[in-house]
This record gives sequence, structure tokens and C-alpha cells, in this order.
Amino acid sequence: MNEVDALDLVRSSMWVIIAASAPAIIPAMIVGLVIALLQALTQVQEITLTFIPKIVTILIMIVVGGPFIGGQMHGLTTIIFARIENGF
Repeated sequence: MNEVDALDLVRSSMWVIIAASAPAIIPAMIVGLVIALLQALTQVQEITLTFIPKIVTILIMIVVGGPFIGGQMHGLTTIIFARIENGF
């Protein structure tokens, strides 16, 4: 394994991390922005008002996006094991 192979694996791993985390992070950011806007408009500064909807949104999106996340991780694992089997 040389530097090019190592960098290729790192790059592939980073893209899988970004793609696998996106179904949970993007909706959490949207919910956070909406709640922050509502808090700014109504001047209600309740701490639990920000965390509970985000946690619920993340849990729902992980359940819904689970097959996608698993597929991304499976694809990366298949690539890594194929490279190990072929000797890079």
C-alpha cells in the first residue's frame, strides 16, 4: 500500500462519513434554525425547547435513513475488503 492508495481510502471514507451523516444533520439544522427564529420572535428562551425537537428529529431521520446509512457503510466496507483481498 502506497500513499496514493491510503489517500484514496481516506477520501472515500470522508465522503461516506459526510453522506451517512447528512440525513440526520441537515434536518436537525433546519429544525434548529426554525426554533431559533421562533425564540427570537417570541422572546421565549427555554433551553429544552431547542434540544427536544432536534433529538426527536435526529432519531426519526436515523430510523428513516437507516437503510441509506447502512448501504453507504456497506459499500465502503466492500471496497476496503476487496482491496485487502487483492493486496491493494
